[in-house]
Amino acid sequence: MTNRSIMIQGTGSHVGKSILVCALCRILKQDGYRVAPFKAQNMALNSFVTRDGKEIGRAQVAQAEAAGIDPVAEMNPILLKPTGDCGSQVIVMGKPIGNMTAKEYYQKKIEFVSIIKDAYEKLRNQFDIIVIEGAGSPAEINLKDGDIVNMGMAEMASAPVLLVTDIDRGGAFAWIVGTLELLNVSERNRVKGVVFNKFRGDKSILKPGLDMLESRINKPVLGVIPYMHNLGIDDEDSVSLEDIGSKYSIFRDADKLRLNPKTLSNLQPSAISHQPVIDIVVIKLPRISNFTDFNMFTHEKDVKVRFVDKAENIGKPDLLIIPGTKNTIGDLLVLRERGILEGIIERSRQGTMVVGICGGYQMLGKQINDPYHVESTKDSIQGLGLLETVTTFAREKQTYQVKARMLEHGHLFPVDNELVGYEIHMGETTYNGNKSVRPFARITERAGEMVDILDGCVSANGNVIGTYIHGIFDNDEFRSGLINYLRLKKGLKSSDGCHVNSKSVKEHRYNELADIVRKNINMNLVYSMMMDLF
Repeated sequence: MTNRSIMIQGTGSHVGKSILVCALCRILKQDGYRVAPFKAQNMALNSFVTRDGKEIGRAQVAQAEAAGIDPVAEMNPILLKPTGDCGSQVIVMGKPIGNMTAKEYYQKKIEFVSIIKDAYEKLRNQFDIIVIEGAGSPAEINLKDGDIVNMGMAEMASAPVLLVTDIDRGGAFAWIVGTLELLNVSERNRVKGVVFNKFRGDKSILKPGLDMLESRINKPVLGVIPYMHNLGIDDEDSVSLEDIGSKYSIFRDADKLRLNPKTLSNLQPSAISHQPVIDIVVIKLPRISNFTDFNMFTHEKDVKVRFVDKAENIGKPDLLIIPGTKNTIGDLLVLRERGILEGIIERSRQGTMVVGICGGYQMLGKQINDPYHVESTKDSIQGLGLLETVTTFAREKQTYQVKARMLEHGHLFPVDNELVGYEIHMGETTYNGNKSVRPFARITERAGEMVDILDGCVSANGNVIGTYIHGIFDNDEFRSGLINYLRLKKGLKSSDGCHVNSKSVKEHRYNELADIVRKNINMNLVYSMMMDLF
């Protein structure tokens, strides 16, 4: 098999397109093929920086990891990062070209067709199979003219289409039939089968409906994928944060105990003897970005992660994290209106450790300046004042993969190993002439070049940390050191040797995902579709 492709489209957003592409990438890799993911246009605030400093959607990074390859900009040639309800920053081949309203973008997007074609062709010439992901639904009839991401992309790649739907929401049968009805004849013919995702219960009860559906649409149901709890695979959409709640610790610990799904369905919280002892609150910003920075905490047995968007829900956590955001000033104003800023400051005074990543780091400082009105019409705004820093927004975005060394901080924990991560920011943060301020780390490498750049800031008592390094919690030594530091602050013993290995966890999760999907989808038909034999 050479230069084959298959496309996953959905009946709507968040039905499981990204995760199914991820699963197919790992399955095809396991079967000995050189495979790569592709999504022509992605709208997401969760992004990543490639080795050569290009910014792409995080979902394509997870898919590339599942395929066992390095992510590159060609896998996601167009990335839209919403800046508000009506506009987005437009990133083409990993580099921003400006902000556009929805109308401006749709008037211009036809110009991106050649870029998308070139990116796809480059991948097609390097890999045996390309697994293509659509966006939203192909039946958005107001957007079909000039489509470059769903049926337009399928036609460009001559790719057969699998249509996936989310049965957990209800109405899945009507969703499938309605979607197909709104496609024209050639588009409908390109859909070779359907997949039901997120199914809970007894499949035998579902079978009469599946038989009736196949008869009506004259297409096979290739699989029914069970609801998969907390696989911990990076998602592109913060909608997935809705799945993180009180149930989380139950399913995480059940996984540790290797309980099966039938046991889980009857499981009560009291059935799990182990309770997390470290409570981490992540502020759920309105324009939160790179929320997967905290995924690895969810695999630690002693840790519970809560995403909070109300001041009264903060409680008394051991660690409070302010994440990255696409609009630091706008989100800072929202936090102030909701009383969350006051809550953060009060918790810090009471001894709760506070960490800010990227935009969260900027918020921790005394002031944020926006002289070019990159984010707002305001020239400046006051921050939380927990760090002696001032941030000034520039016109150009900085995107780098980095390596760094954490500096010695007497009040904190030592980290001997090199830190790896990436930067995505438009602000420059300085120490406002305060020579007593302590930087957090020293960046030693940016985009493969040796550098000597100070990053971040640490308060005098070590209780407040800010850094521009995304992915810092994926560094095992840093994460385990932080968890033990929090344990000791609570008067608990350290848990040396009990922490997870991030690379092993990811590999296990990709394999687990592939196993589940392989068992519940007809891969023979999938291969037949790609071989044009179906």
